[in-house]
Amino acid sequence: MRLEAAARMDLFRKLWKARKLIVVVFIPLSLLPLPLIHPTSEACCAYVLMVTAVYWVSEAVPLGAAALVPAFLYPLFGVLKSSEVAAEYCKDTTLLLMGVICLAASIEKWNLHKRIALRMVMIAGAKPGMLVLGFMCCTVFLSMWLSNTSTTAMVMPIAEAVLQQLICTGLADSHNDSETAEATEDDCDTLGSVTAGRAVTDKENLDKNQLEMLYRNDSDDCTKQELSTLSEVRSGEANGLGLKQFIRHTNGHLPQVAIEFPNVKRVKARRDSQYPTKRDHMICKCLSLSITYAATIGGLITITGTSTNLIFAEQFNTRYPDAKVINFGTWFIFSFPIAIIMLVLTWLWLHFLFLGCNFRETCSLSKKRKTRREMLSEKRIHEEYAKLGPISYPEVVTGVFFILMTVLWFTREPGFVPGWTSLFEKKGYRTDATVSVLLGFLLFLIPARRPFSSSSSNFRKTDDQSDDDPLAPMINWKDFQRLMPWEIVILVGGGYALAAGCKVSGLSVWIGRQLEPMSGLPPWAVTLLACLLVSAVTEFASNPATLTVFLPILSALSETLYINPLHTLIPSTMCVSFGVMLPVGNPPNAIVFSYGHVKISDMVKAGFGVNLIGVAVVMLAITTWGVPLFNLNEFPAWAVARNVTGSL
Repeated sequence: MRLEAAARMDLFRKLWKARKLIVVVFIPLSLLPLPLIHPTSEACCAYVLMVTAVYWVSEAVPLGAAALVPAFLYPLFGVLKSSEVAAEYCKDTTLLLMGVICLAASIEKWNLHKRIALRMVMIAGAKPGMLVLGFMCCTVFLSMWLSNTSTTAMVMPIAEAVLQQLICTGLADSHNDSETAEATEDDCDTLGSVTAGRAVTDKENLDKNQLEMLYRNDSDDCTKQELSTLSEVRSGEANGLGLKQFIRHTNGHLPQVAIEFPNVKRVKARRDSQYPTKRDHMICKCLSLSITYAATIGGLITITGTSTNLIFAEQFNTRYPDAKVINFGTWFIFSFPIAIIMLVLTWLWLHFLFLGCNFRETCSLSKKRKTRREMLSEKRIHEEYAKLGPISYPEVVTGVFFILMTVLWFTREPGFVPGWTSLFEKKGYRTDATVSVLLGFLLFLIPARRPFSSSSSNFRKTDDQSDDDPLAPMINWKDFQRLMPWEIVILVGGGYALAAGCKVSGLSVWIGRQLEPMSGLPPWAVTLLACLLVSAVTEFASNPATLTVFLPILSALSETLYINPLHTLIPSTMCVSFGVMLPVGNPPNAIVFSYGHVKISDMVKAGFGVNLIGVAVVMLAITTWGVPLFNLNEFPAWAVARNVTGSL
């Protein structure tokens, strides 16, 4: 019996290890009777849609690879020609993304993002409540233009350096109250030498032993991206372990981010409650979680803020080509108030949860109320800012391009006044991608050194530049290639291909007819159900995959119920970003969790409140200022034309 039980357990282990291969093979075979028994275009398209959706949700294969399934199944089943499918994989938003990545590469290459973050934190001060609010504000601003993952990976080491100052000063105070501020700072430098904020200077120590935390799609241990810990302890070494993390899948634009984290012994000490006080631990939790939530909020504000916004914009414009309502300006006007309200409410929620309700003590800007530890933390922030030196010429150029791109986006077709596109005779040829690609292209041409200047005092040399090339550009192709998320591009293209197949085959019309029993519900109820559904699914499935699956269904539902499609699509697009309750919900959560300040229970408790806040604020927006902005009370002519065409 024992041998049989052992054999069964061994068989189960092998099956578990091969579960992804089983899904890849079993799902297409089990669904194959559908197109064979019902050889219609709708059935064939439904087969391709279900196979692709299962691959995306289960992540049995990488998301980008799963997005290629329509490229060969549609032609095989006669749904779309191969040339028609191929045309769906490169759209206007692909060029828009490429231009934005060029600007993001310049921002990160010349450390403009770090200067902005430190300056905003310096303005906020070192009081716990104001410190959290300051970090949240700078994270929101940066996440509007950079990916959520890269923003979190950049801001979190800065926050960690501040938290180490707080912890070390508290430990010094508890051991020796008569110690001077200078001695405390020296001790803190020793204890915090392997923090993420100083990982570059301590690289030799980190190379001795490393603990790698892999957040990946192709993990053999779970059905979704997860954190797996691999440790290697070399013989004869007794030093602390370093920590390095690689993010291989993101919610935003970057395909991977490499960042080093604090000493593992320090992480273990934290979890053994070796903080100076419980209040210090609460401050660490509050500040850590606030950064990942702020990155999510900032990604909502702009069309390019996160990949889900881009997916919605392109799918909407493809399905409703006559609807000239979604552009950078209208999206910003709608989403910016949402972000501001969510920022304030999230800060209040985290403050109540971890710091209590004594806002006078934690948020006072008076210097008389500052403690010695707060003054030392503030000093550390100023020191980090001083290391950047004076603002350089490349930073100025990047900042000018940043402002110019934003202004040109806003003024292209503002709606209430004629935009700069009205200066051209032919209309409809220029989009936000035109501006993005033009300015991105110029960054490859403009020299990174001040023209007609032989002095290099205002030029910060990077690793891939030398003094021998005075005409080296702001960015090169390696900088662009390092940040360009080709997996996201293919994933978005796969979504467009699925949407095109649903439209041509008539599957979207069939789905809409099956949803007719919901016609008795008011529009706000339909929208609320859609928001709650996608918010729940996205906790366990990737955000882009979830939205790509739900957009065609919600579009067909809106057309069937004669609801303005924007009434359901925009809230669902925003709510799909609220996967903030688990470390595997999105990469920013994983980055913050790996620092060791928070437990999963802390993330669930705080994330549940943020999720409810997000859904409530989005519902408030779509039923108030969203109504006149998008004319949501009427079923628009562009949707009527699409509905009539589809029914034919």
